[in-house]
Amino acid sequence: MRAIGMLHGTRSVLAIASLAALAGCAEVETREPVEATSSRVFIANESSNSVTVVDGDTFQVVGTVEARNHATHDLAVSRDGRWLYATNLASGRLSAIDTRSLETVASVATGERAHVVTLTNDNRQAWVANIGENTISIVDTTTFRILGTIAVGKGPTGLTFSRDGRFAYVSNQGDKTVEVIDTATLRVLKAIPVGANPHFLVLGPDGRIWGTNTGGTDIYVIDPATQDKIASINVGPGPQQIAFGFKGLQGPNAYVTVAGLNRVVVVSADPRNLRILEQIDVGQRPNGISGNRDGTRLFVVHEVSNDLKVIDTGSSSVLATVPVGRKPIRVVYHGS
Repeated sequence: MRAIGMLHGTRSVLAIASLAALAGCAEVETREPVEATSSRVFIANESSNSVTVVDGDTFQVVGTVEARNHATHDLAVSRDGRWLYATNLASGRLSAIDTRSLETVASVATGERAHVVTLTNDNRQAWVANIGENTISIVDTTTFRILGTIAVGKGPTGLTFSRDGRFAYVSNQGDKTVEVIDTATLRVLKAIPVGANPHFLVLGPDGRIWGTNTGGTDIYVIDPATQDKIASINVGPGPQQIAFGFKGLQGPNAYVTVAGLNRVVVVSADPRNLRILEQIDVGQRPNGISGNRDGTRLFVVHEVSNDLKVIDTGSSSVLATVPVGRKPIRVVYHGS
């Protein structure tokens, strides 16, 4: 088993004392605080090094945040919507964004090729997978200091927590596994074989863990009760991410962005009876997908067509297409 390694001054961290200095740098535009609305959609633009902010009700762009780093890749938003965290692949850093002022106020060096970020269930920590170092960095979301690192398998790319917070799950591309981490002891308990190039992980509505194998054609389901892979289904080449929603009274269903098809593939979310229900045509090379709380709206971003599409799950129709930054790769929704 692998244990946590504590850091004492070995990484560069921008802490509370230097927040004002960063906010005052020339390239950050001073803005008035943005009034809160019922919902926001945040999009990570990898080639623009920025986050586009869209009103989740009107589908209008309300602002763009410079990540103050390079290759902005993944996003996590706090439960109260007050903070947004963005990983930056090329910089190996985590950006902390104030969602009221729409400014990056802190930047934390986590490790080479910081890939994904996920918040613990209590929002006190942000866990960052560093694909170039085979580690998970744990960041305190109050002080923006690194608390320690966990050594994991080769090429960690996906990360999520169990419903009760007892376990963390990390997918490792190089090992073709998902590792299970005990969040109390910070030790790796098990490595579960899942398939070619495992990538995105998400907690499903039934408490099971869902993942995609971007190097293959399938998605899979892990049961936290047994810590085993219990189901899988082929959905097409290059499945990327998964969100959940309802079509009227039918559901929950899993909505999978399949880059090789330029479609969102809809799968029944019952692991005992996985089957494809329909396919929705979207933009060029869909990747990130996120849904509202009711499961009636889905937000999909496309790496090539550089836009966000809003899908009504009841009719499977596109309600709006919103131009965003270059190579939008992740999207996260926050609101009612």
